[in-house]
Amino acid sequence: MRNRWGILAILFLVRLTIAFQFQSVAAVAPLLQQSFGVGIADIGILIGLYFTPGIVLALPGGAIGRFLGDKPTTIAALLLMTVGSLVMAATDVWGWQMAGRLTSGAGGVLLTVQLTKMAADWFAGKEIATAMAIFVNSWPAGVGISLLLLPALGTAYGASSVFLAAAALTAIGVVLIAFYQPPPAAIAGPAGSGRLDPLALLAVIVAGAIWGLYNVGFAMIFSFGPSLLAERGWSIAAAGSAISVVMWLSVISVPAGGYLADRFKRPFILAIAASLVVALLLAWLPRSDAVITILVLIGLIGGHPAGPIMSLAARVLAPRDQGDRDGRVLHALLCRDDAGAGHCRPARQIGRHRRGRARPRRARSIGLPAPDVAFRAHCFCPSSPRAILTRH
Repeated sequence: MRNRWGILAILFLVRLTIAFQFQSVAAVAPLLQQSFGVGIADIGILIGLYFTPGIVLALPGGAIGRFLGDKPTTIAALLLMTVGSLVMAATDVWGWQMAGRLTSGAGGVLLTVQLTKMAADWFAGKEIATAMAIFVNSWPAGVGISLLLLPALGTAYGASSVFLAAAALTAIGVVLIAFYQPPPAAIAGPAGSGRLDPLALLAVIVAGAIWGLYNVGFAMIFSFGPSLLAERGWSIAAAGSAISVVMWLSVISVPAGGYLADRFKRPFILAIAASLVVALLLAWLPRSDAVITILVLIGLIGGHPAGPIMSLAARVLAPRDQGDRDGRVLHALLCRDDAGAGHCRPARQIGRHRRGRARPRRARSIGLPAPDVAFRAHCFCPSSPRAILTRH
């Protein structure tokens, strides 16, 4: 297959398997608690183990892909994901559940690095923001599908059936990736040296920080938004349904943002403006009764920066250096997510009294500065390494 949009469709479907597998634990958390006699803290640890290997594997992931090749690395990552899910489906020992989750996560991290590099190779210099916006949209699509299918499957056939379904989907991914073809040499460009000069490295780190901050902002919405609404008198089910509006609308707004960025040739202005608007909406949310209206606006606008931000590093590196780029960006994202999660977990339980005393279980706002911080960092993100400190 030599059509770049067909290639993007393959990469989209393969990347969807990562989100589907990641959400498989959360989708059947109550069943796992009953089956293994564990608490919610243990479930949280099992969920978090998925991306833990990324702290070690994200940085060398690009080098691994360059050494083994795109397709072999991708197939190996999918096989790791499949094996991890099969281990979780076959065992009733909690320790083996954790081992299977770590194995799946190692494959997921390698797959994330490699797929992003492969997508950027095909769209280098051509509609890159649109392509990356469509590409990253595979995550909410995978999570949404898992939320629709896995709870019912687990209720009917047990938690092991959920992990078998995840294993089957990743096995299908192996078949899909067999149809992938590398881009022509004219698109791929000259081979990179494998080493980044200091300015390019700084550009990649800034791009990773921006992407991480952007993701932390959305993670806070889904983590603390339901608690905020429940505190204001909403039922738990209604609060969760309301907050989910943001995710489903992001399926539209993410590719729309990429299209607008490519159409009007102003990706940085779009990302900055959308981030500022979302920051204002998030500040307004805990102070307004127009909850649904604000959430709809967040969903429709909040996805616009995703494509432009994902394309930042691709704009400053040669295509053959992009595997290393994606490893560094993912490493920055994982560290940022870990730091954000570590900072926000206690905030979920402890609020601030006006006089500065700690007051438990009161959240006056969902505390979402990340889009605004991402906007500030974005002012320094380059279109070329030499422009690393140039405001846009």
